[in-house]
Amino acid sequence: MRRSGRWRRFVRHTGAVAGGVVLAAVAITAILAPWISPYDPLSLVGPSFRPPAPPFWLGTDNLGRDLLSEIVHGARVSLAVGVLAAASSTLIGVAIGAIAGFFGGGADALLMRTTEFFQIVPRFFLALVMIALSGPGLGKIIFVIAILGWPAVARLVRGEFLRLRTYEFVEAARANGASPATIIVREILPNAIAPAVVAGSLDVAQAILLEASLSFFGLGDPNHVSWGMMINTAQAFLGEAWWLSAFPGLAILVTVLSVNLLGDGLNDALNPRAAQR
Repeated sequence: MRRSGRWRRFVRHTGAVAGGVVLAAVAITAILAPWISPYDPLSLVGPSFRPPAPPFWLGTDNLGRDLLSEIVHGARVSLAVGVLAAASSTLIGVAIGAIAGFFGGGADALLMRTTEFFQIVPRFFLALVMIALSGPGLGKIIFVIAILGWPAVARLVRGEFLRLRTYEFVEAARANGASPATIIVREILPNAIAPAVVAGSLDVAQAILLEASLSFFGLGDPNHVSWGMMINTAQAFLGEAWWLSAFPGLAILVTVLSVNLLGDGLNDALNPRAAQR
C-alpha cells in the first residue's frame, strides 16, 4: 500500500513523468547508438559545414562528420558519466553519513570537517585542477566527479541517522545484541535512504554538466565523442555554423532538465510530508 501511494504521488507529477519519458528515450538512444546512428561519428562522410538538410539532418561539422551521429554517440558518454559518477558519489556519501550519524563523537566531527572542506572548495575548479594534473580520460573524469559529489548526500544521511538512531526499533535491535553494522544496514538505512536517492538523482544532472564543462575546456576524453567536446570544437565557428553548438547544447539542456524534473518527482513521491497533502 505504501509503495502504491508513492507511485500515485509520482505519476501525479506531470513534469516528472515527462522527464522520465525523455530520459528513457535518451538512454535507449545511447544504448542503441552503434545501430541507429546514420554514420560512424568519427568518419568524414560529407562536405564541411553542411547546413541541416537530408541526408545530414543536423548538418556536418568542420571536418565533414555527421552531427546527428556525434550527438547520438555523445549521449553514451554523458549518461555513463552522469549515472556512474552519481551512483559512486551517492554510495560514498551514504557510507560517510551513516558512520558519522550512527557513531557520533570524534568520528562524526572528523567526517563532517572533511565534508565541509569538500563543500567549501569550488567543485568545478577542483575538478579542473585534478583532471589537468592527472590527464584526460573517461574513467578519471568519473572518478573525480564521484569523489567531489558526495558531501550533500553525506549530510542528508547523517541527519537521518541522528534522528533515527534513538527510535525504539533501533533500541530493540541493540537490546537483542545486533552489531552496529547490522543495525546500520538492516534497521536504519532502509528508513534513511529516501533523501539519498533524491540527492543522487539530482547529482546525475550535475555530473553531466560537469563533464560537459570539462570537455568544453578541452579536458574531456579525446577517444570518445561527447556533447561538451562538440561545443568546444564549435567555438571557433559560431558565426558561420550555428548548428555545431546549438544541437549539442540543446541535447545537454533537455537531458539535464529531464533529470531535474525526475528528481523533483522522486522527492514528492519519497517525501513523507507529501503523503499528508
